[in-house]
Amino acid sequence: MFIQPWDSALDPAEWHDWLSATDRFGVLAVNNLDPAQAPIMVPTHFTARSDELLIHLARPNPVWPHLEAAAEVRLAVIGDYAYIPTYWRTKPGDADEDGVPTSYYATVQFVCRPTIIDDPQGKAQILATQLADFQPEGRHGTAAVDAQPYGRMLPGIRGLRLAVVRVDAKFKYDDHKPVEHRERVTDHLQQRGHGLDAGAAVQQRRRLAAIGDWQDHRDRS
Repeated sequence: MFIQPWDSALDPAEWHDWLSATDRFGVLAVNNLDPAQAPIMVPTHFTARSDELLIHLARPNPVWPHLEAAAEVRLAVIGDYAYIPTYWRTKPGDADEDGVPTSYYATVQFVCRPTIIDDPQGKAQILATQLADFQPEGRHGTAAVDAQPYGRMLPGIRGLRLAVVRVDAKFKYDDHKPVEHRERVTDHLQQRGHGLDAGAAVQQRRRLAAIGDWQDHRDRS
């Protein structure tokens, strides 16, 4: 993934904080066993723990033979995105049609080494960790080999541990544009209020507060 210097995460804490506030739902990309065919893409929830990601998928999922052959996979999370139209990005005094549109978004992409888990106890541990992550309020059965309802369902799933090799994080919100431009676009996003506009406005406002003028920020770095 190509990242301009002004779009990069300011530090690891930035993408950690952003990820913890999302639903931890992404797309797992795996090379196809047939290189002439498209990669396999699997939408899935995941749990991030230290330097690995935890996933479980149904045993009939067609991704497994491709995963078994994969040395590396990529899991991508995208959020707080918005289309920015031409007339929001024109310079003062220019015609609306002279502007160049763009997309705003936040993304974290993990490059990982996969390990498939078929051991019942290992699968139960992954399931228990994910339940604690996504349903901290409880109100679910115990995820254990000898407990119901999950014990009898474990043969129907396979676990996946993804050891994180590299993280590519990008926050694309026009950081290199003048402060006044970004403030104006933030106002437009708030007024339009479509889709994820509110989230994109929050991210742009947060980046603006952290960076201010990009040239000054770069000179201080």
